[in-house]
Amino acid sequence: MKSQELEWRGQANAVDESGEVATPILDTIESPKHLKNLSSKELKQLAVEMRSELSTVMSKSKKAFKASLAVVELTVAIHYVFRSPVDKILWDVEEHTYPHKLITGRRSLVKMHRQTTELSDSTRRSVSIYDPIGAGHGCNSISAGLGMAVARDIKGQRERVVAVISNETTMAGQVYEAMGNAGYLDSNMIVILNDSRNSLHPKLEEAPETPINPLSTTLSKIQSSIFFRRFRELAKVLTKRIGRGMHEWAAKVDEYARGLLGPPGSTLFEELGLYYIGPVDGHNIEDLICVLKEVSSLDSSGPVLVHVITREDQFVEVERDQTPEVSNPLQEGIVDRRTLTDFFVEALVSEAERDDTVVAVHAGMGMEASLELFKNSFPDRFFDVGMAEQHAVTFSAGLSCGGLKPFCIIPSTFLQRAYDQVVHDVDRQKIPVRFVISSAGLVGSNGPTHCGAFDITFMSCLPNMVVMAPSDEVELVHMVATAAQIDDRPVCFRYPRGAVSRISNALRYGVPIELGKGRVLVEGKDIALLGYGSMVQNCLRAQSLLSKLGVEVTVADARFCKPLDIKLVRELCKNHSFLITIEEGSIGGFGSHVAQFLSLDGQLDAGIKWRPITLPDAYIERASPQVQLAQAGLSGNHIAATALSLLGRTREALLLMC
Repeated sequence: MKSQELEWRGQANAVDESGEVATPILDTIESPKHLKNLSSKELKQLAVEMRSELSTVMSKSKKAFKASLAVVELTVAIHYVFRSPVDKILWDVEEHTYPHKLITGRRSLVKMHRQTTELSDSTRRSVSIYDPIGAGHGCNSISAGLGMAVARDIKGQRERVVAVISNETTMAGQVYEAMGNAGYLDSNMIVILNDSRNSLHPKLEEAPETPINPLSTTLSKIQSSIFFRRFRELAKVLTKRIGRGMHEWAAKVDEYARGLLGPPGSTLFEELGLYYIGPVDGHNIEDLICVLKEVSSLDSSGPVLVHVITREDQFVEVERDQTPEVSNPLQEGIVDRRTLTDFFVEALVSEAERDDTVVAVHAGMGMEASLELFKNSFPDRFFDVGMAEQHAVTFSAGLSCGGLKPFCIIPSTFLQRAYDQVVHDVDRQKIPVRFVISSAGLVGSNGPTHCGAFDITFMSCLPNMVVMAPSDEVELVHMVATAAQIDDRPVCFRYPRGAVSRISNALRYGVPIELGKGRVLVEGKDIALLGYGSMVQNCLRAQSLLSKLGVEVTVADARFCKPLDIKLVRELCKNHSFLITIEEGSIGGFGSHVAQFLSLDGQLDAGIKWRPITLPDAYIERASPQVQLAQAGLSGNHIAATALSLLGRTREALLLMC
């Protein structure tokens, strides 16, 4: 692979007269059908051009792109062999799909982001005929692909179905459920495992690297060949006719022999019913095309898994070369770019130092670097389970039942996967698991895929759950201490992603907050703003705008959605004619709980005029955080305009929106 790497670097340096990287072959590719007539040499050059283009464009984006650079050859080989969009090609994770977009008519959408910090739209059925289903968090492609394969068989059609999964995907339970069902149904489909970790061993540091050499390549080609697989099927038929004992003995010999040839863990796929082929060099286009052609040639082969080895690490230098230097934030007047996760982890470390029963469980795609502090401080009390969110929740319940204090850290959008476990394994049994919901609300460039819009709603409807949200980093530290003290029921708190704009005096230890106790930050008489979580800051911005217009505003921080501070709500209703609730969550969340109380308490009958501001009932596409907040109507200006409209000052409200 070293010679390949040098070849990539040498060819990628060619530029045209305008100074742009020259891409003569990529310029001719408008759809996958244009790959069919390219020679092997031209396909290799195409891969070089695609990698160069992606490096140039994506280095200006905020998203990681090593994963996309690693699957360039694999993408080219897939589209060369299969007939997309007739054949269905499904990707499990969005990070792998950018080469796919380049050769499926969306190059212009990717290129236009050279002037922005965003990438093109994610894979979606509504965007392209080459996207049979959207790539989300991972683990959906085999299930969806199997459904398409069964539908194909029922309708008597012949298209191929290809599902591309990754190492992170193999940590999710749905993948194995889908593989098991695929093996049982025996439908013809192809699963490609893009193995960028170079091992199927769960502990990479203890695992030998999966070898890619002439012997392994030859064996993979033999395994995938029509002759070998037909011979294998014939042997099965013959041993069945001889007798059941002979058939079982032959099957064990076959499994044992193939287990010796394959890497550790490969027999797992055979046990699930998938015919294993590999490992294959994921950067050798000729080998990939050879294997994929053989695999696609049989009409009744059942489910097949092709194990492809790729390397992300060798693109680090390319990434560094292509990425513009970032100036020192201190030189730009930015005092600190710490995130709320930094403050949370520091507070959790402080709690763990005082209480040796505090442990941390993390689940989701990837892990924020801030969590390394806790992991390094307490290696025996930190558990990263990857994309196994369901397991993380029930595992945390078990830790709690064993006398520990688990903080279960899961990004909002990934917690959705584990909701059944939250309900039945935690809340229904009143087990004190402390859910830390990160990346809550809008997430900028990650768009609707990772948006945490629904956790307030689905957590606050649970009978035993304490639901709270900090308005700033100081409140977050206090809520860590609050959660640590609750030992008779589950509790959750959420916070958004991104850097903290205003750093308060750092707190090492938090002070537990009285359950269900909000607070008033600013007092006024004209209108009351009751904010929840991070939206309290935008309420303060709205208050500043309104004060310049002569409007006296009360700003209150609810802190808790459940139990709700009914005393605070009553006081706000008593002293004001107008009440606005603001949250960065979907309809049915904090505002709905306030409305329920106002209705049952007779406050609406008494004349209080209430308006909720929530995320709209729609998915908000990727954009900068400021643009997303404006689209959602959650900016300080939008909140102030809503207040002015309630006061009958419509013209001034419109001016604020200009």
